[in-house]
Amino acid sequence: MGKTMAVHEIPERATMPVTGLVNTYTYGTEALAYGTEALAHGTEALHATGSRWLGRLGVWLRGDAVFAQLIRFALVGGLSNVGYILLFLALYGGGPQLANLAGSIVSTALANEMHRRLTFQAADRVRWYTAQLEGGALALAGLAITSGGLAILEVIEPGIDGLTEAIAVLGITAAVGTMRFLTLRLWVF
Repeated sequence: MGKTMAVHEIPERATMPVTGLVNTYTYGTEALAYGTEALAHGTEALHATGSRWLGRLGVWLRGDAVFAQLIRFALVGGLSNVGYILLFLALYGGGPQLANLAGSIVSTALANEMHRRLTFQAADRVRWYTAQLEGGALALAGLAITSGGLAILEVIEPGIDGLTEAIAVLGITAAVGTMRFLTLRLWVF
């Protein structure tokens, strides 16, 4: 009926690695060596699976799916904000208004170009000048909406605290960013 098993023989069902201590206790040191070898093969398989998964993720992120473009849009926005801050700090000695103006112009132009080339992959369809003109106009519209929202908030709640105002700015900025993404995706690029 069944196969009899010697004390040191590993059963056929032991094909997956189990904790080394349990194997050693149950089957002796031979099972520990078997478990270690199986674990090494499992690690190689996991690494290969992870590499395939990351490869597929990379292909998807470079694709035309809306969510992939949204992720690239957010990454480009984050990088351009870092560039803005660095330029603002570098030029702050000339005054905050000059630093803000230069930082805004350079970071917006850089973001528009990265959106043209990376986010929407439109370098072959949209010229540099068009992307700068239309993307810059959207950035100005976003600045006007954000400034207007803050002005309205100041009239409605004159004694508002800084944290609430910062949360409002984040909400307005998120709405403007969403509008900018959709406009860039559907109209500009």
